[in-house]
Amino acid sequence: MTILAYTDGASRGNPGESGVGIVLKDELGNVIASQYGYIGIATNNIAEYTALAACLRLVQTTQCSQLVVHSDSELIVRQLNGLYKVKDAKLKKHFQKIQNIIVAAPFQFKIRHVPREENWEADELANRGIDTKKLLTI
Repeated sequence: MTILAYTDGASRGNPGESGVGIVLKDELGNVIASQYGYIGIATNNIAEYTALAACLRLVQTTQCSQLVVHSDSELIVRQLNGLYKVKDAKLKKHFQKIQNIIVAAPFQFKIRHVPREENWEADELANRGIDTKKLLTI
């Protein structure tokens, strides 16, 4: 089954209080899972990578053969697609963690950039994570 994932990381301040949101949909657009959580103080880019890591973990609980991630973070998408180098030392750790998960995953992986308006559900969940302070465990 192909899963369409929408991920977002939010940071109020940069760095600031941060949260993540993930929405998983089937090929017909039906929501099959969602998750949100608070990750403490982080930069927006670290929140974006943390959201993607949480997404990859959540997908492993499904019967996924192909994962297509949609993110409004142009930086993360371009880094993972090999168009940008990862220069920041902290981001390199998160990038490598994601790469390791992808290599070991039992599904094909693609990531695409989408405008923020098309990622509103994940954005809403990321902000709910900050508002509720519900800790994310990954």
